[in-house]
Amino acid sequence: MLLLLRVVLALVVLIGILQTPARGQWTNRYPPVRGYGHHVYLEGYELPTLNAGPTDPAPSPDGSLVAFSARGWIWILDPVSGIARRLTSGADLDFRPAWSPEGTHIAFVRDNGHETSIVQVDLQTRREGVIVSTPAIDLDPAYSPDGRLLYYSTASAGDLDVWQLDRRNGEVQRVTTDRGIELRPQPGPDGRLVYLAKGGGRDQVRVRDGAAPDRVLREGSIVSMTRPALSPDGKTVAVNWPTQDGWELRVMDVANSGPWVRLVADGLPLSPAWSPDGRWIYYTQPAANERMELMAVRSVGGPPQRITVRGWNWETQTGTVRIVTHLPGGGGSVPARLSVIDATGHAAIPDTSAPRFDGELGRVFFYSPGIIDLTVPEGDVTVYAVRGLATPEATETVRVRAGETLELRIELDEVWNAGAAGWMSGEHHFHLNYGGPYDLDPGDLIPMMQGEDLDVATPLLANLHNRFEDQDLWRWRKLDAPPLVLFGQEVRSHFLGHIGMAGTSDLYWPWVWGPGYQVYGTDDRPNTDPLQHARSQGGIAYYVHPVSGSDPFQPGGGRPPVELIADAVLGDLDALEIVCLWSDDLSTAAIWHRFLNLGIPVAPSAGTDVMNNFYRTMAIGTTRVYAYTGNRVNWSAYLDALRAGHSFVTSGPLLDFTIDGARPGGVVQANRSVRWNLELHSAVPVDRVDILLNGRVVEELDGLDEPGSRDFDGTVDVPDGGWVAARAHGGEPVWPSMAVYPFAHTAPVWIDHVGSVQVDAERLAAEELLRLLDASEVRLREGYGDVAIPRLSERFAEARRALEARLGR
Repeated sequence: MLLLLRVVLALVVLIGILQTPARGQWTNRYPPVRGYGHHVYLEGYELPTLNAGPTDPAPSPDGSLVAFSARGWIWILDPVSGIARRLTSGADLDFRPAWSPEGTHIAFVRDNGHETSIVQVDLQTRREGVIVSTPAIDLDPAYSPDGRLLYYSTASAGDLDVWQLDRRNGEVQRVTTDRGIELRPQPGPDGRLVYLAKGGGRDQVRVRDGAAPDRVLREGSIVSMTRPALSPDGKTVAVNWPTQDGWELRVMDVANSGPWVRLVADGLPLSPAWSPDGRWIYYTQPAANERMELMAVRSVGGPPQRITVRGWNWETQTGTVRIVTHLPGGGGSVPARLSVIDATGHAAIPDTSAPRFDGELGRVFFYSPGIIDLTVPEGDVTVYAVRGLATPEATETVRVRAGETLELRIELDEVWNAGAAGWMSGEHHFHLNYGGPYDLDPGDLIPMMQGEDLDVATPLLANLHNRFEDQDLWRWRKLDAPPLVLFGQEVRSHFLGHIGMAGTSDLYWPWVWGPGYQVYGTDDRPNTDPLQHARSQGGIAYYVHPVSGSDPFQPGGGRPPVELIADAVLGDLDALEIVCLWSDDLSTAAIWHRFLNLGIPVAPSAGTDVMNNFYRTMAIGTTRVYAYTGNRVNWSAYLDALRAGHSFVTSGPLLDFTIDGARPGGVVQANRSVRWNLELHSAVPVDRVDILLNGRVVEELDGLDEPGSRDFDGTVDVPDGGWVAARAHGGEPVWPSMAVYPFAHTAPVWIDHVGSVQVDAERLAAEELLRLLDASEVRLREGYGDVAIPRLSERFAEARRALEARLGR
């Protein structure tokens, strides 16, 4: 019966995977969870975090030891001696230990980079056994007080639910069945169960007492890293909870759901766990260098205490590999992005700085300032190194012996020096802090940007529903010399479309409005307002991640943001985010081409849209824009070039395109044959290169089978108006790229003058955009229902008149 149940569950998950449509943007690495629209948040908030310091503390039943995860293994700390002893080993990453009540076993989450399972280890024999392994995500083991049951969370039935495993006979039973996700089960005496429930815009800490209906102990919006912990007597819940200003560790009574008592109000307390006598609450928090440290606070309050790990017993011989990354010629060291694998296939990480996980290629990575030391088990060590999109991956394998320090020098040879050619690179859509396990400072961006050879970054302040992140950093900036950092803002009218703004001096308020919000939910406020706000302050505004899915002009294609067509047609849009990890590049470019065919000079922009304080996040700058500034290397020159479209966007290939000497954003004469030149440089293979005339491919060329450079040239007969551009796309994703497929697109070179049109292309674009505008207005009316929206209605009417005028109606 148990085997049959597991087969059925496997088929349910497999069918869900097979029915998931193919996408041209990142969707998920781990098995999808039903009903979870943005898997990046599920993987970022709910899956474990790798760190060199302690995470997921779990005191032993007798209180003498503390188990935790560090470096992706389970360790057991003797707090008296301060020595932590490694319990697990191997290639996979181990997290979230839980002691059996008799103290003889520890269950934990094992992560192989594609899915998770729950493993149990016998502490005396070290023998391991997989006790929960479905084709879905499995998380959060917790033993019942009598040891008979193991509770856990699994998505084997579609969404994440709490289940229980009977340790005597192996039978499994589903405990929660609500829509949404339920995780972090905390069983207590007399059958009491506390757990975390998320879904429907409201996240809740719930309690179940016998047959009574589940009660909500506390509710909030996007509580991200919140994890409840039930006291041994089952009377009190400790929980880390987000506030407008940060995070707090609080306790509350289970019986009456009364007021909070705040124990810790500083830092970022994570994963609380009670001592067996109920006197202490353990937790972890990131230190200044983002290495986690183990803390404890009395359950009745008082100053938190740091529990120091004085020594690490790896239970195997170790050595040190010193990695030096440098440019050709053997000069000084340069910063780089590294991924290091030990002899077992396990990721090796440094003592300082936070590692991260590339969700596209499945690699743990971190940044080196140029020279960095790593402790590793003796044996072969493989190092992968890159520096920005222009550097092909360099790979070296060396053997490290016990007790030695081995220096490994890795040469990083770029295929193109963008700076020497007059280009500056920028990333315009990512978030410094967004509810993840780290609390980053703006200065933390500098080594990342140096490791990615990124010149400009505009991290966007954004809201987590009703919380507004990093407002205290708004005036922080570094504009003296590259890398340049200047904070921007993302205005998130979810219904109308998200707007990114860079180069503004004042924040726009409100940040959020429209259907779905409790406050400002019926505001008749078009996105025109923030767009004009940015222009009035000398900044630039752009729609971000505009198209998910297939070509919006094809049946069943992706839907653009509700107000995008109207804003572009009426000339209020400065730029459009063509390349983004969470949207489809080719589909977004298709709608951008129609704007260009109307003669609307919308500049291309790019951004990763990563949440940079997540562990599971791609690297900033892995989608970026290059702007041609010549010999001027400053913010003003860069912003001018970006706004004017002297640029190209990319997730890998690098394009230096000219027509009769004119670069993107420039102009060539009409009604003649013009000569184009394209330098393609790429650190990743790319399938094809296209030359586009008014959005139509007029020449298709082979790309590169391997990293390198290739020059193309040819002629094209240009009409009396319109534009010409170059595009490269296709191929398997490899480092340094982290995109689903490599893509690059230049801004247009205009024919005759900026904003010229070719009549047939203009008419076709107007017809196609008018259909999209009509569909968007239907969504607008459905969203606002009976609410009067004269401003928005007139906005759509004005855009319709403009498009109909193009058609001569």
